[in-house]
Amino acid sequence: MGAKLNIINFCETPVGSILNRFIPERAKVLHRRMSSQASKDHPDSQKPPLLVDDHTVATIRDSKILVILRGLPGSGKTTLARDIEQKYKDTSRLISADQYEIKPVLRSSGAADYSKLDDELSTCLDKLVVLEPKTPWRLDCAQLKDRNHWKLSLEELKNLRPTLEKELLPLYFGWFLAKRDEDFLRKTSHDFLEQLGNLKAFKKRLPAFGYEDKQKLDLLKHFAKSPNILHCTAKFCDYGKVLGSEEYAQQEAVKKAYSRGYTLHISALFATPRTVGAQVDLTADQLLVWPLDAEKEVMPRDNLPRGSRAHITLGTAAEVQDVQTGIDLLEFVKLQQSRSDGENLGELTGLVAGKVSYCDNGMWMLNLSRKIEVKSIYSGYYGKPGVNVPLRGSKKGLLNQCQIM
Repeated sequence: MGAKLNIINFCETPVGSILNRFIPERAKVLHRRMSSQASKDHPDSQKPPLLVDDHTVATIRDSKILVILRGLPGSGKTTLARDIEQKYKDTSRLISADQYEIKPVLRSSGAADYSKLDDELSTCLDKLVVLEPKTPWRLDCAQLKDRNHWKLSLEELKNLRPTLEKELLPLYFGWFLAKRDEDFLRKTSHDFLEQLGNLKAFKKRLPAFGYEDKQKLDLLKHFAKSPNILHCTAKFCDYGKVLGSEEYAQQEAVKKAYSRGYTLHISALFATPRTVGAQVDLTADQLLVWPLDAEKEVMPRDNLPRGSRAHITLGTAAEVQDVQTGIDLLEFVKLQQSRSDGENLGELTGLVAGKVSYCDNGMWMLNLSRKIEVKSIYSGYYGKPGVNVPLRGSKKGLLNQCQIM
């Protein structure tokens, strides 16, 4: 198996072709190389959670993470990179632009310089965390002039600084599941759909899914798509295009949570003709980064509990967007508010033990007898939007066909 934690350092030049395919140009990702003269004085208060928080460290060890360090030359990236590499010495590797002699300067193109680096990057692109050193001098060009090993002049550093002062905004912020727990939840989703489809009560209500009573329904084919990375979205930013994105990213709670490990608690699974998802019960700590208007964004006329939209999309029907999963969940919440929990129509066993209830319009809810706990990292998704994988399965055969007669 390859390394699970990859630490990447880039020059000030534009990113290479491989990474550009992973991260859209409009995300304005500013990758920086690491200086070899960074100070060794990095107090714990300046270190990211993946170095000092035990729960985060344990979660990282169960994940496959790409860490990108950004910052001006001499700001402390070398020390930070070495600290991370040492912390995860058995499951990490450091990929540096230094060995390719890519000088940190602004220029219009640098694809040729990055061609060899691209080959190395292509083996490790996965979940992404972008970190910056928290050293007091990280934006002090006068000090950086003496600290960077490239011997950049004060003027050259001042030319680079404006790009570092801009906030790096992702497509969305959220909690991203550790690989092991992601695989487990996909299997759990399959088990849920298989058992649900085998219930006599479900077979009698196929018309709600657009099928006649005696037709065959392949549930996994019906839910044709699944997100490539299972996650619980906290704030959709569209790389800064959404109003309030910059203000959200600047919140102290968000900065403190970024790259930290969290345990998500799943209390229910649900399926509608449009989506299949998992209901997430956020803790008080997790609610600190949950936007005040998250529920109002999609249901402005309803007074719904804060955090009630928190969910993990497990699959959607063809042409249905992932955002619909949260809307479907809120429909269940509204019914619960009106004390209409639906009709109890049976129980499921195994991984998905619990009671099944049915509401009108093909809405099925499984209240789990025991909450499912999954490890996650709070970070941002910087990749291209609209990437999904077939719910039917993968080369590993995690999700097989489910036939309903």
